[in-house]
Amino acid sequence: MTSIEAIINRQFLRWEQEQSRRPDRNRTSFEPPPIVTVSRQTGSRGSYFASRLAQKLGYQRLHREVIDAICESSGYRKRIVESLDESLRSEIELMVEAVFTGQAVDHSDYSRHLCRVILSMARLGGVVLVGRGGNFILGPKRGFHMRVICPMHRRITNLMEYKHLTREDAEQEAADSDRRRREFVRKLFDADIDDPQRYDLVLNAAYIDVEEMVTTAIEAIRGKADKLSHLDNDHHPDSDDNAATA
Repeated sequence: MTSIEAIINRQFLRWEQEQSRRPDRNRTSFEPPPIVTVSRQTGSRGSYFASRLAQKLGYQRLHREVIDAICESSGYRKRIVESLDESLRSEIELMVEAVFTGQAVDHSDYSRHLCRVILSMARLGGVVLVGRGGNFILGPKRGFHMRVICPMHRRITNLMEYKHLTREDAEQEAADSDRRRREFVRKLFDADIDDPQRYDLVLNAAYIDVEEMVTTAIEAIRGKADKLSHLDNDHHPDSDDNAATA
């Protein structure tokens, strides 16, 4: 079993155990722990931040390779859908269609699998998703969304230090990564990955320690969850300001 398979199976087991412990499977009586998405610039230490945040929250971090592995496996896709109540499965399909009707420009099978998987994860909760445009799929009312940025010179220094790259290679990696991620978000969602309005919190790691960023993020996550729980029930989470119409 690969490390990615181990991560996936461990998370599925956790979700299945949490579902089995629920005394009432009526979806209106259960709110899963919030899902958290982290977008980051290469060299910003955003991946390390996501790992520390997941540890503090008692979540598991699911990085891009894990998300793609789930999307590309019919077995994993079936398993995640079967983790949901029947009523939620229908709701997820409606959400997927809303995303593609409202904003998605790429209608490939992968894009639909990605939307279905991430929307399902949001209903199961309790994970930190790194990359793959989770915030654009979920919208402002589902989950908590962050972007970690850093000045280019510090990103290059970090890549040289932590990945043991030459300056030239570090500069190239940062530039190539920025381009790939920008194009991915533009292609799938017709959106700008750097648009601050698409995130709940943008953290500049230039002069903030990772542990301080984690403390700030946890406070903000709890604050948003509390505010959402007190919103007027007449303003449904899937209404005019969700992912599909953003």
